[in-house]
Amino acid sequence: MTLPSHAQIVVIGGGIIGCSTAYHLARDHKADVVLLEQGSITSGSTWHAAGLVGQLRSSASITRVLKYSVDLYKGLEAETGLATGWKMTGCLRLATNQDRWTEFKRLATTARSFGMDMHLLSPAEVKAMWPLMETGDLVGASWLPTDGQASPSDITQSLAKGARMHGARLIEKIKVTGFDMNDGRIVAVKTDQGDIACEKVVNCAGQWARQVGAMVGINVPLQPVKHQYIITEKIPGLATDAPTIRDPDRRTYFKEEVGGLVMGGYEPNPQAWETGLPGGDVPDEWAFRLFDDDYDHFEQHMTQAIARVPALETVGVKQMINGPESFTPDGNFILGVAPECANMFVGAGFNAFGIASGGGAGWVLAKWVVDGEAPLDLWVVDIRRFSDLHRDRQWVCDRTLEAYGKHYTIGFPHEEYDSGRPRIVSPLYQRLQKHGAVFGSKLGWERPNWFAPEGTEAKDVYSTGRQNWFGPVGDEHRHVRDKVGIFDQSSFAKYELTGTDAGRALDWVCANDVAKPVGRLTYTQLLNTRGGIEADLTVARLADDRFYIVTGTGFRTHDLAWIRDHIGADFDVSLVDVTEAFGTLSLMGPDARKVLEKVTEADVSNIAFPFGHVREIAIAGHTVRALRVTYVGELGWELHVPIAATGEVFDALMQAGKEHDIRPVGYRALESLRLEKGYRAWGSDITPNDTPFEAGLGWAVKLKTDMDFLGRMALEKVARQPLVKRFAGFTVDDQDIVLLGRETILRNGEPVGYLTSGGYGYTVAKNIGYGYVRNAAGVDDKFLREGSYELVVATQKVPAHLHLEPLYDPGMSRIKA
Repeated sequence: MTLPSHAQIVVIGGGIIGCSTAYHLARDHKADVVLLEQGSITSGSTWHAAGLVGQLRSSASITRVLKYSVDLYKGLEAETGLATGWKMTGCLRLATNQDRWTEFKRLATTARSFGMDMHLLSPAEVKAMWPLMETGDLVGASWLPTDGQASPSDITQSLAKGARMHGARLIEKIKVTGFDMNDGRIVAVKTDQGDIACEKVVNCAGQWARQVGAMVGINVPLQPVKHQYIITEKIPGLATDAPTIRDPDRRTYFKEEVGGLVMGGYEPNPQAWETGLPGGDVPDEWAFRLFDDDYDHFEQHMTQAIARVPALETVGVKQMINGPESFTPDGNFILGVAPECANMFVGAGFNAFGIASGGGAGWVLAKWVVDGEAPLDLWVVDIRRFSDLHRDRQWVCDRTLEAYGKHYTIGFPHEEYDSGRPRIVSPLYQRLQKHGAVFGSKLGWERPNWFAPEGTEAKDVYSTGRQNWFGPVGDEHRHVRDKVGIFDQSSFAKYELTGTDAGRALDWVCANDVAKPVGRLTYTQLLNTRGGIEADLTVARLADDRFYIVTGTGFRTHDLAWIRDHIGADFDVSLVDVTEAFGTLSLMGPDARKVLEKVTEADVSNIAFPFGHVREIAIAGHTVRALRVTYVGELGWELHVPIAATGEVFDALMQAGKEHDIRPVGYRALESLRLEKGYRAWGSDITPNDTPFEAGLGWAVKLKTDMDFLGRMALEKVARQPLVKRFAGFTVDDQDIVLLGRETILRNGEPVGYLTSGGYGYTVAKNIGYGYVRNAAGVDDKFLREGSYELVVATQKVPAHLHLEPLYDPGMSRIKA
């Protein structure tokens, strides 16, 4: 094929993700697409993938993406004439202990919440479905009948043909060598056969995606890991429609193939591919190559597999596959627009489930490329969840190997990673250690989750029920309600927006009215064009032309890039990340003012320093930005301190607060406190799928003004229509119940939604959950209040009480439950 001189969109990579993206760009959007593949279609890691197709994930949106893959694969052969090898065999997941069984019961509930039908089977039922399996050690199994398997190469070739049928041009044996840039954007892709001018680029280069990104300064944090599986000779008695099996307690998986089995696994001691090239680059010529067989390393899987399927002990091995797969530091794949370059999109790092994800990932990525924003809540896979930390190749490798090793371990609630820690610490790290802090990690920052009382080991002990921190966190919670606590929230992401057009720029990107006098602060959402919530943050006006913006730790890259990308080039502004310039101490509780007034000469009375204001005050000889705001529902301030002075200010507050019994408090108490107050958490309770009106945050939208803002047009349409879903709170009296989120909400016995977050409120002494109640005919207060509610928790129905107001109000009776 002659190399075109121009294309609207260039896709790099001819594996399943690249071909699916090109297919959807051409089919759904009639885009002018050119796909470039350095080898042949399916080369890289696609051709040697095992081909299991599962659908259920902990995210509703990602589950929807995987369900789309299955629907696409079912009908693709009819469209293109090329077989895909798709078989809907269903999948059995085996449980050999009670913790795993509890996990499966929660998964079955999540499946129902997401509209899927997962069954829980007895060992006898498993044996009947898979007679060759040893089931004596089983507690039970989950059964998802719509899962299956496919031929990776066949699906990819079928997608490639479909892309060509819809007008896409696919060019093989062509190497991308670089990019021409203009004002931070790609204007042409350079190849060994010439240049192609383009408007957008989609990096689907698989295990080479990191290197392609690096050509233009984009970080794609991937680590190739050696992944092995075997293909056996035919096994007598094995049905051709045998379900795929995941045996996580033995870390193995199985699928039928031509009368034999494909068997592989995820070992706790994985092997990174140390390529020996500069920067760990993957060799260009590794298109259809494999590593040498490594039976010594694979023996651990073989031993476990024989115990599960004894026939494997005598059957011959036809082939061993030992190939590299791209894995990521958190086990989730990577999609979206790169923060460093507004017209390069990425689809890579699929952690050995690229075949299961391929159809749906190409669908959403294509729409993302065309529209410039994600079509649904894809935060868990968004490339902007990473930060500069993820440029450290060794850190990425260490964390990725840990994530690989956890692929089949029990997903205990609140479990933390251990590798690469501590990485980023606040100046209070050692002080808090002396108080018994048990740290968690967020985007590299060490943050105190809870404080172990004297005589208690400062360590998390994981379980599927109440964990060892439940009691101590309750004490911290009550201390903030009754006295005063201090939180180290130095990891907050912080930006400054300055310039003559700073106010106008924020007027456009913020849903709330931030055009307030100097000294005021505003809680606001940032919306997409659908009116969905892309971010929520606090904006403090320090001067006419200077704003201080505070957001969550994990959203640092995302929110900075969203603001930068949407304020427009015509505004005279400068946006700077100042996260490391300030530590943050949150002083919260009814005695907070009594402590604060002892360490500053500033007037911090309610008249002089009302809620929703910002002042610069002096503490311990340092100028501190004090924000009167709370996430716990008590009197309090966020004190933003020059980072080097954080320790001195902390010491001064602790000394002044002695008579009020001040104590440091962790993030788990913060979570339970905010649940009682009904504050929404972005990424769970509020997402790009939810509008402020649905979330009960309509009061924070400036529709009554004549100011235009991003998302206004969509909200004006919604405001004139009945809401089909509404955010609501629920409590459960049964103290033995553990709410985590994704539990099904039943209204009058019928499913109407699921919890987006859950936990325990120590003041109200109840389990608390939040979620959206849905009804196609509309959801109003009458509809909500007239219902009788239950929650399905790990398949068990439990009575629940609906709440439309916060459960806790410090200014009234304090408890409303």
